[in-house]
Amino acid sequence: MNRIERPFFPFRHVGILLGVGATLALLVAGCDKKPAAAGGPQIPPPEVSVITVATESLPVTTELPGRIDAVRTSEVRARVAGILLKQTFREGSEVKAGEVLFQIDQAPLQAIYDGAKATLAKADANQKQTQAQADRDAVLIKIHAISQQDNDTAVSSAAQANADILVAKAAMETAALNLGYATVTAPISGRIGKALVTEGALVGQNEATELAIIQQLDPIYFDFTQSSVDVLRLRKQLADGQFKSLEAGAAKITLVLEDGSIYPQPGKLLFSDITVDPTTGMITLRAEFPNPDDLLLPGMFARGQLEQAVNTDAIAISQRAVSHGADGGATVFVVTPEDKVEVRPIKTDTAIGNKWIVTAGLKPGERVIVEGSQKIQQLPPGATVKPVPYVAATNAPAASQPKP
Repeated sequence: MNRIERPFFPFRHVGILLGVGATLALLVAGCDKKPAAAGGPQIPPPEVSVITVATESLPVTTELPGRIDAVRTSEVRARVAGILLKQTFREGSEVKAGEVLFQIDQAPLQAIYDGAKATLAKADANQKQTQAQADRDAVLIKIHAISQQDNDTAVSSAAQANADILVAKAAMETAALNLGYATVTAPISGRIGKALVTEGALVGQNEATELAIIQQLDPIYFDFTQSSVDVLRLRKQLADGQFKSLEAGAAKITLVLEDGSIYPQPGKLLFSDITVDPTTGMITLRAEFPNPDDLLLPGMFARGQLEQAVNTDAIAISQRAVSHGADGGATVFVVTPEDKVEVRPIKTDTAIGNKWIVTAGLKPGERVIVEGSQKIQQLPPGATVKPVPYVAATNAPAASQPKP
């Protein structure tokens, strides 16, 4: 008999076929299943804290640099020549007007005064003699006892004697003044600096030697400048009604010191110069500050924050809500009425406290994100959020915000 041969399949080929079959069965079963029904657990929108934009009345403040200057400065100088004998003040102390500061040797000046006094006495005696002679000659000339020439000589001698008395008096007064100048006194009250000469120095020789400087420090001036362009812009804004002018004498100025601290005493604006410096285009202004503790010293640099007008429709938002890019542009996250996030470029002007003054980009009633912006940076544009009113920390003062 003929043997029928069967095809031979290795066992590993059988395993492969079984695996392929199982995979096809799973795919067919998967095609028959329907997708999972919607309504499973959903991720809630992130919660963000927002403020509602509103207008408010804020002062228009300009920060300008300047320097502190004494109200009065007096250079104490030697008005007569002589040897300085004594210094009677403590350097850096307060002195009163008329207080003795230095003593110059009076002996030579006293001798000059005594000589002038003697000259006056001699002139006075001569005047009496010549005047008596002139009186006698006036009688004798009437009876022709003397010549007219002798009478004229007597009258002239009397007049010259009177003139000599006036010269002697002037010399004596000058000598008295110089003798008084030997005692150097303070011309004004204020803080005196270091002595510029020491005892034993020859002062006042051919020039009025500077001995010390006195400065009045309370009150004290702050002199600063403002660009004429800024002044013209402000005046135009006032004329257009954008800003409201302050009442006369109501301008306030706050001083920011070199270390960034705020000087506790408010100042007042005294005047604004009526001319513009042609080399810089700046206008000089001066303010006055009380300085009871002598904290402000002449020559010190400071910045003045000057209130020049009032913006009755200002929009101010927290600095925490504003982001600045590399180009300096400012942006905020705005929540639309549909609770979607929108990136909004804005324009800021100046900062008042912890707020930026916004000049463009926002309108009253819009909601701006203050906290939670980091949560939405990973969301796609137009993502939905859950806005809640922003509540400031209890340990920091916060401006009241209207509810959204």
